[in-house]
Amino acid sequence: SLIHFLSLFLYVMLGKDTTSFFYVLYPELPVSFVKNTVLSSLNGLGTLVENHLTIAVTIGTDMLELDCHITKDEQVVVSHDENLKRSTGVNVNISDLKYCELPPYLGKLDVTFQRACQCEGKDNRIPLLKEVFEAFPNTPINIDIKVNNNVLIKKVSELVKQYKREHITVWGNASYEIVEKCYKENSDIPILFSLQRVLLILGLFFTGLLPFVPIREQFFEIPMPSIILKLKEPDTVSRSQKFLIWLSDILLMRKALFDHLTARGIQVYIWVLNEEQEYKRAFDLGATGVMTDYPTKLKDFLHNFST
Repeated sequence: SLIHFLSLFLYVMLGKDTTSFFYVLYPELPVSFVKNTVLSSLNGLGTLVENHLTIAVTIGTDMLELDCHITKDEQVVVSHDENLKRSTGVNVNISDLKYCELPPYLGKLDVTFQRACQCEGKDNRIPLLKEVFEAFPNTPINIDIKVNNNVLIKKVSELVKQYKREHITVWGNASYEIVEKCYKENSDIPILFSLQRVLLILGLFFTGLLPFVPIREQFFEIPMPSIILKLKEPDTVSRSQKFLIWLSDILLMRKALFDHLTARGIQVYIWVLNEEQEYKRAFDLGATGVMTDYPTKLKDFLHNFST
């Protein structure tokens, strides 16, 4: 709630220096990790139409991020939306149709995290998850289980095992319940933090208790709240909304927190960033990866950033 957020904010202002110093000095489970990962979102990629299967990796992607749904005939498909109105122009739900009945994507799609921008391409078929696994057998993939569906979770787990990619796959959702089901179904696949767990981590961080609490999640994936302002017309954002965005940014974008998590072997990914100043801020804060709609642009930035 807002009251809880404000309470945390006051605590930060009073005690941030002491607690931040403590976290850096006493991280738990020091494990090596990969720096500067480029994640391409297959749910709104700015250089090609949504879920294109042939270009994303070759243009500089280290990891693919995608969302999964299940069809009426229990096929796991890669799609951001359950309802296909936005992406295909047809007002139908994926779960109500057999895979062979799914409509194709539109020729042009809006880039979700870039205002007044569209992408286009030739590959407009909604792909199966197994096709992505077959096309990119050695590429790490970040899977968002978009609906709380036991069959979907089981099917995804079976596919991950079938293609022997437990070591290069991460799955989960903002929903705590979905993440718990994922972990119960197959604990060999790394999981990401749910929204509930992100808030818990923040609370533990600001109270100084985080070093003493075990963590089973391996991927801390959060938005950079400040980018919300660039996605909206300035006149449409109220003062209270601007305050909440600012407050969320203050709470989430914490270098001491990121340093502590990465020292414990946890990957810290920030999404979805498309501008150089956003890339720089994320990596300056200690993020190990950035999710972007423009992997080539991010790769070029990292080449200069590292030198």
